[in-house]
Amino acid sequence: MSDLRTPQSLRQTGLDVLETEVTACRQCPRLVAWREQVARDRRAAFADEAYWGRPIPGFGDPAARVLILGLAPAAHGANRTGRIFTGDRSGDWLFAALHRTGFANQPTSVSPGDGLVLRDCWVTAAVRCAPPANRPSPDERDRCLPWGVRELGLLADVRVILCLGAFAWDAALRLRAASGEPAIRPRPRFGHGAENAPLLGCYHPSQQNTFTGRLTTEMTDTVLRRARSLAGLGSGTAENG
Repeated sequence: MSDLRTPQSLRQTGLDVLETEVTACRQCPRLVAWREQVARDRRAAFADEAYWGRPIPGFGDPAARVLILGLAPAAHGANRTGRIFTGDRSGDWLFAALHRTGFANQPTSVSPGDGLVLRDCWVTAAVRCAPPANRPSPDERDRCLPWGVRELGLLADVRVILCLGAFAWDAALRLRAASGEPAIRPRPRFGHGAENAPLLGCYHPSQQNTFTGRLTTEMTDTVLRRARSLAGLGSGTAENG
């Protein structure tokens, strides 16, 4: 039989293979020990739940024009649910904003299989395992980099990398360099709303930022709409269903 698969299906196949390999990774002993300890001990509020306790793959639209890059999974968020930015306050903030700006069909992300669909964006992290104190080491960051290179290579339509925080901004610069892209000179500094194509900066939606008002819903929506504009997408409004 002839191969009737489209380039889009070939891309999805590549992402599926990548997901299988990412979720089986055990390259970083400290991260493996921590993610599995958290999954065994569990937080009291989730004591009856089975934690994922493995590396977290990216999630979204294989035809995404906007890549949203975070730091790492939360110990009792994605490390519990198995989906990036899902199950914690940062994710609640992010997915509500993605819905308001037309990237998501619903404002909540609870667990895989909850009906959430992303359009024109892909969400991932610089480090795929939950790190102690939310602080990966430089070696752990660098060992995760090849996963990001492969992921970005498969997401051939990406035009904008929206970096959630300074760690993600630095990781995106490393990712571009490792992918063979020319270095951006002078090296751009992170800031909320900072632009240096294809990078766009946004404060991380951590409670430290959202509870203090350093990051507001208006600020988040503005930068997401700017990402749409830079990627050549429409202005974006909340989708239904």
